[in-house]
This record gives sequence, structure tokens and C-alpha cells, in this order.
Amino acid sequence: MNLLPTKADWDDALAAPLKNLLSGVTVAIVALPLALAFGIASGMGAAAGITTAIIAGALAAIFGGSRLQVSGPTGAMTVVLVPIFKDFGPSGVLFVGLISGALLIAVALLRLGEHVHRLPTSLIEGFTAGIAVIISLQQLTYLNGLLPAIFGLAITAAILTLQHFWPRLPFAFILVIVGTLIANWFGLDLARIGELPATIGHWDLSFLKQDRWLALIPSALAVTILAALESLLSAKVADRMRGGGEHHDANKELFGQGVANLVVPFFGGVPATAALARTAVNVRAGATAKSSALIHSILLGAVVLVAAPLVAQIPLAALAGLLLATTVHMVKPRELIHTARISWLDAIVMVATFIATVALNLISGVIIGLALALSLRKTKLGRLSRTYPVIDDTETLGD
Repeated sequence: MNLLPTKADWDDALAAPLKNLLSGVTVAIVALPLALAFGIASGMGAAAGITTAIIAGALAAIFGGSRLQVSGPTGAMTVVLVPIFKDFGPSGVLFVGLISGALLIAVALLRLGEHVHRLPTSLIEGFTAGIAVIISLQQLTYLNGLLPAIFGLAITAAILTLQHFWPRLPFAFILVIVGTLIANWFGLDLARIGELPATIGHWDLSFLKQDRWLALIPSALAVTILAALESLLSAKVADRMRGGGEHHDANKELFGQGVANLVVPFFGGVPATAALARTAVNVRAGATAKSSALIHSILLGAVVLVAAPLVAQIPLAALAGLLLATTVHMVKPRELIHTARISWLDAIVMVATFIATVALNLISGVIIGLALALSLRKTKLGRLSRTYPVIDDTETLGD
């Protein structure tokens, strides 16, 4: 089993250069505000988010098993990282990313990729809805006060309204920029991102000498499971969107995500995974090869080098408004109702997973939902959905 890039991969990456250049530019525009927002939401800061999008995005594209994937920080991963940062600080997040990277590579070498994403629809729907609620609650910190709340909610309403009429335009990027200009023009008293530090994140060596690192193993497992699940679901959707026999290599994709997460902690980045929304944008923009994701990473790097002072002026309330708009797209009432109507077993699994995810944590939500699904599937009282439906929009799973 060859998990490293081949000559055929490099030849394919050089095909249709203009088309992939344009799609890479499009994805970079969409990814910039999301990377900043998710970095801040994780606790590690905006610079950590953009660093992850640059480095992990490039490495996952080079070593991954999909020609269409775009990787970086995501909302689902952010939810896992917040308690880690709170309890263990930056070193805890970096350590978890390092371990999860090694575990993902091990999963790929064991050829378990084809089995990772075979979870019931009801579990995924409840899990996703739970993530949306948690992300929304996390934004209250940045919307504290009348002015930040009005400003952030106005950004949310504008994004949702304009995307409804013109879904293919990058209104998240446009409105964050417009909001920044308005805040500066009128001198609004809003907290800003601030100057991006030259160095981000650091390894506290004393941290590894203590037994505290053992307490992070469950969190590393949670990050590994989430990265594998989200990446393979995203790859599956990208294949369906492209059509024409497009098919990703599941084990190679996990290997690429593992390499990305193994390297990015040494640059102060957060654990990454494939981002379904950005991948969908990439496909719809006409991407045909990995070069599109590489161009996206290069352009984000250029932004950091050239436009860092402008990025520093972005109000945190604007990014909070962007994330609230993302959570609205994550929860799709029609899909929830459809899943619940498949069978009463699906309804039970979906609700239980949702409650456990919000009340406990993500990994507990998955374990409880999966245990319940497996136990109910053995009964003869109803049928339980087995696979996740193909989603063809660009705002799912909070990325």
C-alpha cells in the first residue's frame, strides 16, 4: 500500500492550471475569515487559525487521497479544543494535535479508512446539531454588550439574507470586510483581532515531564475520531458533487490528515481536518486537482505577509456574527424531520446524541449515540438508517 504521492499525482496536480488557480483564489476568499474565526474560538488565537489553514491545508492536499479536499480549522474541531485549552493551555492543544496526527497515520497504515465513516444518519444529524448549539453559545463572549451584540447580529442577518439570494458569492468575506470598514470609519468601540504575533503557540517542556499529559489521551482520541469522520464524509460528498467516477482513497486521505496534524503543532497551529464547506466551494469553483488547495494555502500565506495590519483591525464581533451564520446553516430542519421520520429508532438516536453532545462533550455524544444505535439496531421494532446522506450545499458541519 503506497500512501506517498506518486508521479501520477504530481502530473495530475499540474493539469488545468488556470481553472485550478481560479478555484484556489475563490476558496482562499471563503477560508480567510473562517480560519481567523475558528482560531479565535479555539482559544489559540487568530494567528493559530490562519497558520493551520496554510500549513495543514497544503500538507493535507499533497499527501491526502482526494483531489478536491480543502483542509483547515473547523467548527466541529473548535468545540473539542475549547475545554483542552481551558484546562491545559496552548501546550495541551499542541500536544493533542501531535498525538492525533500520529494516530491518524496509524489508522491509515492499518487500512481502516473504509470503515470510519459508516455511521447512522441519525447519529450524525444529532451530533451536528449539538455542535451548532455549542458554537453559538461560545460566541456570547464576543457579543457581550449592546454594541457588540447589535454589530455581530447585523453581520449574521446580512450574511444569511444575501446568501439566500446569491448563494455562490462569498458574502462572509465581503461582510467581514465591510463591517471592519464601518467600525473604523465610525470609530466604534469594539474589540479587534489585534496584531498577529510573530510566534504563536509554544511547547512547555515541563508539561510533558508531568503526568498531566496522560489526561489528554481521551481528548487526542476524540480529535482523531472527529478528524477522520469529518474528512471522509467531506471526501465522499466531494466525489458525489464532482461525479464522473471521481473516487477518493480513504486510507490515503487519513494519512494526509495525519501528516498535516503531525506537523502543524510545531508551527503553533490547531488540529485540522477537511472542511466540507470549503471543499464544496472548491468543487463548484471548478477545481480538478490538488493544486487548487495548494494555491488556497499560498494565497492565505500572502495575506499574512502583506495584509496583516488590515487583518488586525477586524472586530471580534464580526467574526462572531460569521460563526452564528455558519451554525444556522449547520442545522437543517428539513433534514432533521426527515431523519426522525425514517423510524422512531432514528428519532431516539438523534435526540440522545444531540443532548449528550451539548450536555457532556462531543466524544461522549458520539459514544452514547453509537452505543444506542447498535443496541436498538438489534431489535425488531424498527429500522435504523446506516449511512450519511449526500449533502450538496456549501454550509455544513460548521466549517
